[in-house]
Amino acid sequence: MIKVLLVLLALVLPWLAVLLKDGPSIKVLWAFLLQLCGHVPGVIYGIYQVVRD
Repeated sequence: MIKVLLVLLALVLPWLAVLLKDGPSIKVLWAFLLQLCGHVPGVIYGIYQVVRD
C-alpha cells in the first residue's frame, strides 16, 4: 500500500517520493534536477527509484 502511494506521489512530485523512500541523498537531488529539466524525466526517475528494491 505504501509503494502505491509513493508511486502516485512520484507522478506529481518525484523528488518528494524519492526523499520519503530513501531519505536525504544524492538521488533526491537527481530527481529534483530531472524534474526541472522536464517533468517527464523526473517522473520516470522517481517511479524507478520507488519501485526498485
